[in-house]
Amino acid sequence: MTLPYKMIVLDLDDTLLNDEHSLSKRNKEALMAAQELGVKVVLASGRPTFGMVSIAKDLQLDQYGSYILSFNGSKIINAKTNEEIFNSTISSEMAHRLYDLSKREGVAILSYKDESIVIEEPNEYADIEATITGLPMQIVDQFKATITEPVVKAMMLAHPDILVNVEQTLVKEVGKEVSVFRSKPFFLEFTALNVTKGTSLHQLTQKLGIKAEEVIAIGDSYNDITMIEFAGLGVAMGNAPDAIKEIANHVTETNNNDGVAKVVEDFILSKVKVATK
Repeated sequence: MTLPYKMIVLDLDDTLLNDEHSLSKRNKEALMAAQELGVKVVLASGRPTFGMVSIAKDLQLDQYGSYILSFNGSKIINAKTNEEIFNSTISSEMAHRLYDLSKREGVAILSYKDESIVIEEPNEYADIEATITGLPMQIVDQFKATITEPVVKAMMLAHPDILVNVEQTLVKEVGKEVSVFRSKPFFLEFTALNVTKGTSLHQLTQKLGIKAEEVIAIGDSYNDITMIEFAGLGVAMGNAPDAIKEIANHVTETNNNDGVAKVVEDFILSKVKVATK
């Protein structure tokens, strides 16, 4: 039997995971059943790779030979071999420039080094990032002196009402040099130019010989738009903003109501049951 979809690509926070940042029994069972049928389950998140590994292991992506797209697609990792098959960075000079811009705009900025979060001062939004990713916080005296090598991404942090204006300003100022997007209302992310979840997903599907129309992509936020638009079935979570729902082919239940499982059951598992009757 030929399945209509060969790959499911999932954002983590507020999509696959509930508000307690945990994987529900129903979501896990649905995804394990899909993998048993040969469907690739791919995790695609703004999280650092380290902050995705435990969920990948829980879903046994290593055993099923699947992949992790971390840092909003800046890295693609083979979950079975831990091989890094794609890696994109921004220069330390650009990170320093973003630091200067963050000071001008009056917002905080963080980046990553040696599997830790680097920031100059404690910050409530940085605490959220640490909780989500499980990465330790490294409070440093000088951001620039610490970030001396290329980094996968940098992230500015502020109240959403402030950050929406900062985003508009910096898209005009550096948007032709780096990718600029909000992953959460209070997170403004900067990665290498033209590197998004969607571009990395395209690269991965080409490597695996999977067509865009054979992909389901599920997400809830603005950094998920590119992969939702790329996939044959682009799905927005019920808890997603209206702007995300409007570009999706389908809207599912919320992350607290097993919206991912509902998609897998309706578009993959139910098709198998019908075919075997």
